[in-house]
Amino acid sequence: MKIDGLTVRERIEKKEELFLSPLATRSSNTKGRNRYELPCELRTEFQRDRDRILHSKAFRRLKHKTQVFFSPYDDHFRTRMTHTLEVSQIARTISRALDLNEDLTEAISLGHDLGHTPFGHSGERVLNELMPNGYKHNEQSVRVVTFIEDLNLTQETLDGILNHSYDCCPSTLEGQVVRLSDKIAYINHDIQDAIRAKIISNDDIPKESVEYFSTTNRIRLTKIVNDIVENSYGKNKIIMSDECFEQFIKLRTWMFNHVYDNSPAKQAEDKAQNVIKRLFEYYCEELNRIYLSSEEENIMQTVCDYVSGMTDRYVLIKFKQNFLPEPLKQQNNDEFLFKLARMNGLNK
Repeated sequence: MKIDGLTVRERIEKKEELFLSPLATRSSNTKGRNRYELPCELRTEFQRDRDRILHSKAFRRLKHKTQVFFSPYDDHFRTRMTHTLEVSQIARTISRALDLNEDLTEAISLGHDLGHTPFGHSGERVLNELMPNGYKHNEQSVRVVTFIEDLNLTQETLDGILNHSYDCCPSTLEGQVVRLSDKIAYINHDIQDAIRAKIISNDDIPKESVEYFSTTNRIRLTKIVNDIVENSYGKNKIIMSDECFEQFIKLRTWMFNHVYDNSPAKQAEDKAQNVIKRLFEYYCEELNRIYLSSEEENIMQTVCDYVSGMTDRYVLIKFKQNFLPEPLKQQNNDEFLFKLARMNGLNK
């Protein structure tokens, strides 16, 4: 379908050339995909990335994965999916204000946490101890979209997903926006959740942070986003002012000391890690028994792919099936484990 001799995609690409910042990443200049695909008449390459991530199974599972609080019964606590959506909203607002590519920003935002484990960073820590080469959720996110679900995303989206973590540096400004928006989102919404859980109160938040940011989530978020836009516009780096960054780091450090590392939110962490450790060891034994000719490294990677992809509730179901007595043995339904075994080249 063409309008005035151009496809819809070509019209969007033309608008990008005219209206985006010279520093923005243009979809027509993408470095491409691992496998070439014919262009879409309606969508740019980054829009296609966004849609593929949104329709992936890994994205759907985020709704039942922990953000900070394990398997919350209160529906108002954040999950990994609602965190992802809040990151996307913040990042899109910043990108739009800076005349960057909002579609690339959204694709990176939606895909950045696909590799997160059940039970949040607690699950990540135990898999990091069990795997010979460690475990990082950003690297697993890339593995999910390149190997497990094979979405054939663009290099720019993959770069943003891989480098969204704190000690990384994305190659595009859109990736840098997501990297910073991730930190902004979790600090802000985790304060709200910690207050809802009665772990902290507004009165506990350091006075200096209250005076600078306010105790209201909306006001705090607006101040940070405005600061980033004011200090990043027309520059080749996404930054905060020195004052805002200093205050943000102080608030982040306070959250680690009072919520993330030392609070009732962490009381179930040992139990959660034990569940993942026991299941990991169980499935390694099962695959070693079935695939006698396979390398141990491939077996462990297969189990890691399987367990890391589980939701909080599914990992508890599998733990119950494999370790708790039942009146009648239920079918384990581990077909996906054996599909991963074939994908990872395990041999009987």
